[in-house]
Amino acid sequence: MHAQMAAGGIQQEAAPFRLFDVADDDSDHRYRANSAASGKTGHDCFANPSTGVHKKIMKEWQILRDHLPDTIYVRVYEQRIDLLRAAIVGPPGTPYENGLFFFDLAFPPDYPARPPLVHYRSFGFRLNPNLYETGYVCLSLLNTWVGKKSEKWNPAESTVLQVLVSIQGLVLNERPYFNEPGIGIFPAGAKRSVDYSEDVFVLSCRSMLCLLRTPPKNFQELVRKHFRESAGEVLTLCNAYMDGCGQRFGGGVRFRASMEPVFDELVGAFARSGASVGHFVEQVRERKEAAARKAVEVEVEEVKKSKEVKKKTKLEVVKKVIEKIKMVLGLEKDGKLGNQESRKASREVL
Repeated sequence: MHAQMAAGGIQQEAAPFRLFDVADDDSDHRYRANSAASGKTGHDCFANPSTGVHKKIMKEWQILRDHLPDTIYVRVYEQRIDLLRAAIVGPPGTPYENGLFFFDLAFPPDYPARPPLVHYRSFGFRLNPNLYETGYVCLSLLNTWVGKKSEKWNPAESTVLQVLVSIQGLVLNERPYFNEPGIGIFPAGAKRSVDYSEDVFVLSCRSMLCLLRTPPKNFQELVRKHFRESAGEVLTLCNAYMDGCGQRFGGGVRFRASMEPVFDELVGAFARSGASVGHFVEQVRERKEAAARKAVEVEVEEVKKSKEVKKKTKLEVVKKVIEKIKMVLGLEKDGKLGNQESRKASREVL
């Protein structure tokens, strides 16, 4: 954790990033321009403290403030109480481990009659059957997917906390391939699940790179702090999976080919963020040097093969010319002379 210089030259630990807090800047929020939610069409329910929706949202704030787990972070907006942003840490033992996943929420004017709108900040990656590249979140609790009545939004009981915990526990799970309904009935499901998890892990790492480049507003310090502290774990996990030591997936040629360039980018990005990744930098350097040596060896071998092919081709041409000469001179039966001419011609060509 970064230390800051206090009065008198004494270093103090930076304040921890709070699980729940009120923010001012909502400029990059997905639903900032949502007219129905912002009150631009006459809905003053969010600005008026006496309305039912205002009171319900304040109750949601209190629930989040008091009961958030230590792997979910929330920021709300004092001037736009209809908006909310959450960061969820990927659970251990899943392809999402140590990742950060951001969701923008907006309360509808008739909340809680309807569930909040939820948008996933995907960076264009589809890393879960429930989380689309467009940011669409498919979840029964949000009424965006069919499900049993007990799984759907209940205005009398459902809360934003339940939504966030459901995403973390039910969506970001250890075998996300099976989130797709009915997929488990196919015999090849287990193998496809492994392949899917490998792809998801690579995409999760790519998401880390995107977050380090463009962290969401009000969460910049969380992104830097989280990856400074977890960089070693992330890179160690990458190595374990590339070496085939992962419990669920990894070790294949296809996975390593996809993971190695991402790993190299992660090492550089983590180093720039202030993480201690010295021995991983050395690992990347050694691998690049080995790859360069291998490339040279392959090129030398290709040159040798090319020369051998050319030499063989010349000999074949010489033989054909000699055969024609022998036929013209009627010497095809004179093996001795033919052999002498062949050897002489070969020496001249070579």
